[in-house]
Amino acid sequence: MSEWMRWTKEEIKRRGLVSTGFHLPYNPDLKERSRELRKNMTDAEKKIWFGYLKSLQVNVLRQKPIDHFIVDFYIPDYNLVIEIDGEIHNTLKNKEYDSFKDTILKLYGLSILRITNEMIVLDFNRAVELIEEKIKSKC
Repeated sequence: MSEWMRWTKEEIKRRGLVSTGFHLPYNPDLKERSRELRKNMTDAEKKIWFGYLKSLQVNVLRQKPIDHFIVDFYIPDYNLVIEIDGEIHNTLKNKEYDSFKDTILKLYGLSILRITNEMIVLDFNRAVELIEEKIKSKC
């Protein structure tokens, strides 16, 4: 059982999150921002989405609010989050934030795969292989 499933409805609400019990808790204030991000994907996000993820035979959600975060891609069938990291993620501050984010997401029983923009642009096939390896390890 994932850690979050032990949280009471009151605790989820106290943390400013919403959940019906059928989906992961999320901050409803992030819904509009996630819509904007879906409409304005980065070039790397577009490439991996249209070049691979969109054609998967499972549900893949883009810019999905989970807890107080928005993840780039979420594959519920595999409890897999895929984050596409640009140069901005290389700063110490952002590395610490990403580590914190990953820790919280892992409380939900999620696996996190981080792929750089550079890999998607320069070695797309390897990026796809990494995703497939992660998916296969979940089967």
